[in-house]
Amino acid sequence: MNRPAAFLADPPQSPAVTAAYEGDLTSDGYVNNLTRVWCWRPDVLASFQALRAGLLADSGLSPREVAVMVAATAAARSDAYCALAWGSRLAELSDEATAARVLQGVNSDLSEREAALAGWSRQVVQDPNATTEANVERLRDAGLNDQEIFEATTWVAFRLAFSTVNDALGARPDPQLAEKAPRLVREAVTYGRQV
Repeated sequence: MNRPAAFLADPPQSPAVTAAYEGDLTSDGYVNNLTRVWCWRPDVLASFQALRAGLLADSGLSPREVAVMVAATAAARSDAYCALAWGSRLAELSDEATAARVLQGVNSDLSEREAALAGWSRQVVQDPNATTEANVERLRDAGLNDQEIFEATTWVAFRLAFSTVNDALGARPDPQLAEKAPRLVREAVTYGRQV
């Protein structure tokens, strides 16, 4: 018998749940454990996904910069699920050694903007009340404008909310996710819930 995907049972079937599961099957080939958790309110999952997509639709942040931020955020809060997913995504956009280093809190091989975004992401995770105008000025000095700084901060906050739900309700990283992650990414993720 399969272990439960999380602390909650699978949600009852409905057209919205079926659509979410079919979306995962189409994109990933399996139903993600986090989708099973979020499908207790598939409307909230859909709203979150739409809001997230809307935030990035007109953003000046590149896909690689977004991947750096999420990998740094996931690592700073010890979220294995998002670290595996976004570490893999960052490896696709750079290389697995760079992705592994970001997951370990190291900024080598990142551009000035990426390093600033990784540092900002970790700071927002660890203590958002400790940020200062000087921290924001460092982001500007790295070439980020105020809209991009807002978008980066909002993106980190959204990721924190999403990860908190997954982690608090026990969503374990999917075995398929771990299997397809590059070796250095898997080795860097020594924290969080186990697969």
